[in-house]
Amino acid sequence: MDSETPRALALASAVFMSGKKVDDLAQAFEGDKHAPSKLTADEVAKLGGAINLDGAPDWVKADVPEWIWPAFENNFGEDAIVEGQALTARPPLDLRVNTIKSEVSIESGKLAEQGVTPCAISPVGLRIQALAGDGRLPNIQIEEGYQTGAVEIQDEGSQIVSLLVDAQPGEKVLDYCAGGGGKSLALAADMQNQGSVYGFDIDKRRLAPLYQRAQRAGAEIIDVRQPPSEGLKDLVGKMDRVLIDAPCTGVGTWRRKPDAKWRLNEDALVRRNNEQRSVLNSAKGFVRPGGLMFYVTCSMLAEENEAQVYAFLEDNENFTLLSAGEVWEEKFGVDAPKPWSADGCTLTLTPASTNTDGFFFAVMERSS
Repeated sequence: MDSETPRALALASAVFMSGKKVDDLAQAFEGDKHAPSKLTADEVAKLGGAINLDGAPDWVKADVPEWIWPAFENNFGEDAIVEGQALTARPPLDLRVNTIKSEVSIESGKLAEQGVTPCAISPVGLRIQALAGDGRLPNIQIEEGYQTGAVEIQDEGSQIVSLLVDAQPGEKVLDYCAGGGGKSLALAADMQNQGSVYGFDIDKRRLAPLYQRAQRAGAEIIDVRQPPSEGLKDLVGKMDRVLIDAPCTGVGTWRRKPDAKWRLNEDALVRRNNEQRSVLNSAKGFVRPGGLMFYVTCSMLAEENEAQVYAFLEDNENFTLLSAGEVWEEKFGVDAPKPWSADGCTLTLTPASTNTDGFFFAVMERSS
């Protein structure tokens, strides 16, 4: 619009993102004395497509803050603009069927009126596609399946990384940054409610919902451990699998939180990098020899992802990076959409590549 005024932003959002027709806006403004002032000829022209972004900088085309664009471009190369644009799209509503209590076919039938379809990758996922314009997604929380714990609201990307942990019945698994417990619940279901899932988070407030969620889901194997971390002493060196859903900038969730990209700054990125290193070093001691540690973020920046993994491996020779790509094909088949992989071992899910939120996934094995 060649303008940063609130009016210009509102008009452009209505037309370019909400699908309003320029003629309809013009008529509405003219027919109501309480409406904004009439559209100018210049506004009509620009809303009609007179502005061409072909000559704009790549970060503008991608709708990514300028300061972070070099990192974004470094990660995705010639596809960086497409990846950025995908983060501006309206996201779907994804549900995970809790196999402790129900089956996908049953819940799909119950929610048929809501327009659910199977997720493209997650075998336990159901999706309600994003609606255009003023359309509102249904309130799933009032549905019987949600109230009884048969379904949970969880983005398909989060479902996928939980499934990639490949937790087995009878194992001991530590969800070290459990937050509200979405992945803890998914792990318990994948383990057929057999074994132990320990849900821990350094922030007691974030952990609070897990108690009620676990009860509703019938996830009896979840043991919530509140901070401080001294409460985990009995788990040191005993975990078959440790999942670290590390604190991050949340770049992969920009389509759900569009304002977050403009509030993010370099200081915040530095703080998150420091927290990621700290979490990795704190969690490693819980992995038993021969056990696995999983590093996950909802970021799409190499500084928070591959760089953290490689730095950790340099300082910890008793950990080895394994190929997550092989597990991907075993879990989801060779025909499933493919995530990004800079090294053939780690995986980066993105809205453009897998039609999910952005997630990074890496798995490391402890030798001794």
